[in-house]
Amino acid sequence: MTIAQLAGIMAAKQTANLIPLCHPIPLTKIDVNLTLDESNHGIDIAAVACTVGQTGVEMEALTAASVAALTVYDMCKAASKGVVISDIKLLSKSGGKSGDYDYRSREEHEGGGNGKGVC
Repeated sequence: MTIAQLAGIMAAKQTANLIPLCHPIPLTKIDVNLTLDESNHGIDIAAVACTVGQTGVEMEALTAASVAALTVYDMCKAASKGVVISDIKLLSKSGGKSGDYDYRSREEHEGGGNGKGVC
């Protein structure tokens, strides 16, 4: 899981190179945490990205979580081809041009979902 964590951090720093029209952002913080969920035979991945710039960094956090998940898949595929990556979503953000966002608030207004996820 440490290798997946490192891959996620490295990916966040490369987001502008991976996603067309995504501009480079100086990150002041990127955290990627992987937690073993034994009851569901899975791993929960959470990524947090921060900057002092006037833009959001949700793409950096989503990229970090996605690449960390792909790294886990790559390391587990020899044992099982049935590994599933799911529920990649933005849980919350603050600042930036579009303002604040919280997935749980959206859920209350729109319904659906279980409030669990990545990012």
